[in-house]
Amino acid sequence: MFDSLRVPVIAAPMAGGPSTPELVAAAGRAGAFGYLAGGYLTAASLAEQIAVVRRLSDTAFGVNLFVPGIRSIVDASAYVERMSREAERFGTEPGEPRWDDDGYSAKLDLLVESRVPVVSFTFGLPAESDIERLHEVGTTVVVTVTSPDEARQATEVGADALCVQGFEAGGHRGLFTDDPDDPCGGALYGLLAALRLVSGVTDLPLVAAGGVVHGADVAAVLTAGAAAAQLGTAFLRADEAGTNATQRQVLAEGERPTAFTRAFSGRPARGLVNRFLQEHSDHAPAAYPQLHRLTKPVRAAASQAGDPEAMSLWAGQTYALARTGSAAEIIDTLWSEAREALTRAARRFG
Repeated sequence: MFDSLRVPVIAAPMAGGPSTPELVAAAGRAGAFGYLAGGYLTAASLAEQIAVVRRLSDTAFGVNLFVPGIRSIVDASAYVERMSREAERFGTEPGEPRWDDDGYSAKLDLLVESRVPVVSFTFGLPAESDIERLHEVGTTVVVTVTSPDEARQATEVGADALCVQGFEAGGHRGLFTDDPDDPCGGALYGLLAALRLVSGVTDLPLVAAGGVVHGADVAAVLTAGAAAAQLGTAFLRADEAGTNATQRQVLAEGERPTAFTRAFSGRPARGLVNRFLQEHSDHAPAAYPQLHRLTKPVRAAASQAGDPEAMSLWAGQTYALARTGSAAEIIDTLWSEAREALTRAARRFG
């Protein structure tokens, strides 16, 4: 699937707003590939987005789903109290820290019925029966992995390709299991190291994700064995992205470091360091999606107020180098830079 792309660049699924049908369609028209982010959406909302993509473009596209995890039984009452105080800052109330499966079954049924060309999964393994259903309608199945062990498991259940996520990536880590005793949730592998280790345990096509923001980075992962590079942060400032205006401004300033935190959602995710992250990271339990539901009203109120200090500003380590412009312009620049980098490298080999 990804070997046939004219431009081996994938616009990553970014849940919560940045990934729009317009961005996905624009990526496809530019010869690349785009994902809708199914996470946090209802099946009805996702169906509407799929319809818009198909109206805007006749090229292939994908949808990403979050695999439901095991319900956490950790006591989050102390964190609820912290969020009550946080909510008071914005004149709102914290959300209910409830567990749910993000409407997984309904969305999977929709994707089977809609015959979406590619479906990717994050936060775990889909059931083999789910993969079989997708295969029956011609869908390519991709599983996000962060380690060789996860890659072995995904290969065994019948995935067609793997998205290998390095620790440089912005947003949530795609870990199958979140270790509550590890601030990062589990072992950290840089993207090139992860590609090398994963390619040693599987022959499946690999997509490389994590810190890729320049065409030379695309060239690097292609020469390291990836079929394509998946970029999220690089598209956060694209014209078609649904990125919040306040986050766009902070990204443009490029002055903040990034760090992993569970403070916003209960799962480790990389974002720009702000007050909320600094004050709450050490107190946040490993309880997803309970913390996501709990903090959602606070984050929404902060966004409405234009206050970046209580927003989840997901971004990868190289965010300061991300460009503005249309998705097509960004993709054309990436591919031009990649070809230039490959030509330069070829000269070194005579």
